[in-house]
Amino acid sequence: MWLGLVSLATDASSDMIYPLLPLFLTTVLGAGPQMLGAIEGAAEATAALLKLISGRLADRARRKKPLTVLGYGISSVVRPLAGFATAPWMILVVRLADRVGKGVRSSPRDALMADVTPPDVRGRAYGFHRAMDNAGAVLGPGIATVLLVWGHLSLRTIFFIAVIPGALAMLSLTAGVKEEPTNAHPAQDGSTPSAQGKGNANLNERLRITPYLIALACFSLGNASDAFLLLRAEQLGVPGRYIPALWMLHNAVKALLSTAGGGLSDRLGRRRVIVGGWILYAVSYLGFGLARAAWQAWALMAFYGLYYSLVEGSERALVAELAPPGHRGRAFGAYYAVVGTAALPASFGFGLLAQRYGAQLPFTIAAGLAAVAALLLALTVPEPRRAR
Repeated sequence: MWLGLVSLATDASSDMIYPLLPLFLTTVLGAGPQMLGAIEGAAEATAALLKLISGRLADRARRKKPLTVLGYGISSVVRPLAGFATAPWMILVVRLADRVGKGVRSSPRDALMADVTPPDVRGRAYGFHRAMDNAGAVLGPGIATVLLVWGHLSLRTIFFIAVIPGALAMLSLTAGVKEEPTNAHPAQDGSTPSAQGKGNANLNERLRITPYLIALACFSLGNASDAFLLLRAEQLGVPGRYIPALWMLHNAVKALLSTAGGGLSDRLGRRRVIVGGWILYAVSYLGFGLARAAWQAWALMAFYGLYYSLVEGSERALVAELAPPGHRGRAFGAYYAVVGTAALPASFGFGLLAQRYGAQLPFTIAAGLAAVAALLLALTVPEPRRAR
């Protein structure tokens, strides 16, 4: 419950800023889609590398909370500094630092959740956490919209105000989240007499998760930053002052349906629900490429939220079930590493194609990659047993 509140406040802070960054970069700092793609891709790739490292550290540590506190703290401090930016490279620095914090906290937090959640409700538990996260992503743009439309505040001022929910998140985390120390797992690298058995177990687990990571990599190469959707909405005629409200609508759908989407994977199976979600992604992106009116942007952003509600909890639950308890930090690190490593070519390539050829081509390519990934997942990844 406390981790959910932490995510709610953190995303409220983050999403007071994130949906406004494309507008800030293009209208205030004079950057184009290619620069936006480079910034977002580099930021997500940085987070991915650190998620891999923090996952390994989480498996070795007796407590996962210190890494979680450090990660949330870094993001809460640096995120509002975007208000001081006078050039695009400064936004790059802020986004990199913000993603460093995300990289440090994500794998330990998700591994901790897997350790304390029964397998038969794991999808619902991850879905609930994502719902709280998305509720914060509704609250943040809502605050930003009020400040923009009725408060007539500048973008920079809104960035500075975002420090308040970030501080509330840190207070909730440090005061509310409790963790009992657990035994670390020194045997996982084969340092005990049972090293041969552990080595065989590690190999088996890698073989189990590898097909999923391959399908995920294919999908992620077409999964450019959501900032491009907001930029596309502006191109379709959505006024800049209503961009946060559009982002709020998208996250409201996610907040309302993520718990149910994760729970659906508890009943129907992780793979089936993820495949359905990836197909919805492909349809959404085809729609954004073909859209010609502002109202279509609103409808598509709501529809796009359905994709997230199906996969956010289900993907994490699948990772937890493909790895044994002592290796879940590493498994989540590998999961995030694949997603984030693909983020740089995905976002940079999307921005480059959009700037040179217009929006329809990159949106169509992304939809095609998602469809191929869904087919790979359906054909190569067996549904895991939930005996843990």
